[in-house]
Amino acid sequence: MKQVNWQMLIFAILAAVSIMGMGISIAENTMLGLFGCLVALIVIMGLGFKTKKKLREKGLL
Repeated sequence: MKQVNWQMLIFAILAAVSIMGMGISIAENTMLGLFGCLVALIVIMGLGFKTKKKLREKGLL
């Protein structure tokens, strides 16, 4: 069984929470919340892909 990569798991959980926030913002008709969650999702996904690239280059993935 492989080791759990906690850093990538946290990025995945944060991205999922951001997507849930977008759904809640749509339900509540809050455009500011929607855009905030969208920006957070873009930042989190970007950091996750950047981290994954660095880990792959080091041979840890």
